[in-house]
Amino acid sequence: MSATLGTMLQQLEPDWDIRIYERLGDVARESSNPWNNAGTGHAALCELNYTPQLPDGSIDISKAVAVNEQFQVSRQFWSYLVAEGRLPDPSAFLASTPHMSMVWGRDNVDYLRKRFEALKDHPLFAGLEYSEDPAVIRRWAPLTIPGRSKTQPIAATWIAAGTDVDFGALTRMLIDGLVDGGAQLNLEHRVTSISRAGERGWRLGLRHEVGGTPVEVTAKFVFVGAGGHALPLLQKSGIKEIRGFGGFPVSGQWLRTDKPEIVAQHRAKVYGKASVGAPPMSVPHLDTRVVDGETSLLFGPYAGFTPKFLKTGSWFDLFGSIRWHNLVPMLQVALRNLDLLKYLIGELLASRSDKEKALRDFYPNARGEDWYELTAGQRVQIIKQDPVKGGVLQFGTEVVASADGTIAGLLGASPGASTAAPIMLDVLERCFPDRIDEWRPQLQRMVPSYGTTVSSDPELAKRLLTETAASLAIAR
Repeated sequence: MSATLGTMLQQLEPDWDIRIYERLGDVARESSNPWNNAGTGHAALCELNYTPQLPDGSIDISKAVAVNEQFQVSRQFWSYLVAEGRLPDPSAFLASTPHMSMVWGRDNVDYLRKRFEALKDHPLFAGLEYSEDPAVIRRWAPLTIPGRSKTQPIAATWIAAGTDVDFGALTRMLIDGLVDGGAQLNLEHRVTSISRAGERGWRLGLRHEVGGTPVEVTAKFVFVGAGGHALPLLQKSGIKEIRGFGGFPVSGQWLRTDKPEIVAQHRAKVYGKASVGAPPMSVPHLDTRVVDGETSLLFGPYAGFTPKFLKTGSWFDLFGSIRWHNLVPMLQVALRNLDLLKYLIGELLASRSDKEKALRDFYPNARGEDWYELTAGQRVQIIKQDPVKGGVLQFGTEVVASADGTIAGLLGASPGASTAAPIMLDVLERCFPDRIDEWRPQLQRMVPSYGTTVSSDPELAKRLLTETAASLAIAR
């Protein structure tokens, strides 16, 4: 998120002084690290939680369309940076990988068929295919059929236009471009305080992690892109807009295999249906991952719980974030989400054999000895005060900005990095409203659909999808 915003600002105002402060010894070691996330280019092509079934049996596709629209903005921005030479090799971070949804059981098959019918004619989902034929599904994902009961109802959708994204490589490339353009990168610096410096500015207290040297800087604008740790940093600032917000951390694990004979048989991201009470980022999926040019398979995630807000965070993060203004919303969320608590407890108690059993739902002939465990990244779900419902647990992302637009940060997890470009455009509009008209021509060069939606014009959708697919080497 920070790398995306910095890149946009440098394109819009190349003379501005941009400084990046990172607590760890390198960038992209937390949420953006490729093994800490699923690497899915989230476009709602396969994620079933974006298309809920309504009480009348119909499928609501509004969230899926909105998420896809957001990913198209990111694709346009990346395509622009490729053309400008800022992302010289898109294959270093983006791999064309079909996206699939797969379900079993009669009710789930009926649901997936309805979902396909609701999406197939939408311009952003052109090319989506559906089948209940095991032979066809085996052609799409060979590992998923052998060993499965022939009497088990099964269905799947498949689309070639999916992607696997190495967000770590993308972040490093964006940061390298920022530094080449004059930005200053400061590693191993921890933010210790954020306070007002006059009417329109901020004073940041920092400490160098090596030697403990204190550092103080002032800035006219601050963006807090610290993953789960954004909440306590925004709380340090004292802005009233952060009042009422809390965080609920969720950890996770993957099963991973690098065995060439297995990896060669699967080239897709296959998403299933979530368990009752599971948070959206815990939807099970069997994924092709391409990291540093090497291909592996990943299955999971298996959700868990620690009070840390970062994988490298403190065991006191959750408790340290509790304030008088968010205590009641946090307690209300705990009482209203007993299914989630039950699910997390079950995941924490799950044995290795339980995890392998979940894997065999997708890959029936999987052998446990071929897979090893990997710790996933930490996610912090938003808890916020709703004027009607009281405390609610929110599974999206949310920009929190001061009224004067001088500081902003991002809370939440899913769909995360895939939507970095549209979310950072939102930051620009909220924090620099007096400059948007001046910036608009450049913003439209960076994102041709800026100011409109891709799907509002089927011809525009077709053209932009084709152009970005060509420049980013994505299948269509």
